[in-house]
Amino acid sequence: MHRVVALVTAPQASFEFGCAAVVFRDPPYRFGVCTEVPGNVRTTEGFDMVVRSGLRALDRADTIVVPGWLPINREPSDQVVRALRRAHRRGARLVSICSGAYLLAATGLLDGRRVATHWRYADELQRRFPEVEVDAEVLYVDHGDVASSGGSGTGIDLCLHLVRRDLGAGYAARVARRMVMPPHREGGQTQYRSEEESEGTRGESLAAVLEWAVERLGDVITVEDLARRGSVSQRTLARRFGEQLGVSPGQWLLAQRIARTRVLLEETELSVEAIAARVGLSSATNLRRRFRAALHTTPSAYRRAYQGK
Repeated sequence: MHRVVALVTAPQASFEFGCAAVVFRDPPYRFGVCTEVPGNVRTTEGFDMVVRSGLRALDRADTIVVPGWLPINREPSDQVVRALRRAHRRGARLVSICSGAYLLAATGLLDGRRVATHWRYADELQRRFPEVEVDAEVLYVDHGDVASSGGSGTGIDLCLHLVRRDLGAGYAARVARRMVMPPHREGGQTQYRSEEESEGTRGESLAAVLEWAVERLGDVITVEDLARRGSVSQRTLARRFGEQLGVSPGQWLLAQRIARTRVLLEETELSVEAIAARVGLSSATNLRRRFRAALHTTPSAYRRAYQGK
């Protein structure tokens, strides 16, 4: 079992906590909760959580999640900082969601490293911890031993990413389907920043075009086909992809094909040639080249890692 422990603190944002709880609720994960002083923990939504475990629970955790840290200018106690550093030294993975990056930054473990947090908190985080490289655009950052997500909902993106890293794309896709969530979102936080900033793109959602393309990955789909499906010019399509997803139409389409390839390598015995045909990468040679560029490994090595073959 992989022990995941959420370190909560009053006032605790229940949504950020829920991101981790729902993703890591089933085996092979075992989800638990702890706090510095066990007892009632007040939430930002007005109800209390009853937490029975103290900081010693962190000594047994494989992954520790900090689901927010409010108010953001609050100094953590020496006991909390020492507990996180101790867990990190023995190999536990530390994860922050949204404002939780402030607590991880206070441990010094993010010095000289890139970190994600909510774009509203980025300037203050950078001011307080100048040795940290704050990225207010990305959905999440994963260094392996330490990972961080941007705004509240990106906690789900990061947790699904960690499941994908731990157990493979197929398992992560099943968790995402259970949650009625995409297993992977493209783009960054810019697309969600504010109602005022999104006013110009209201009613121009790419959802229908993306769904149409994902259902036809095995076909030859061009940017012209996507533009036609969206009833816009290729130039307008590219602008909308940039605004809403942060990537070009071609980059998005290739990412979907690579994601489908990973699932097929993990869960089927199909040959590389057959998989290439199913995901629209035309040939085994093209699939191998694209796969190596995206994941820095070969399809056969990837399959052996997940199937033991």
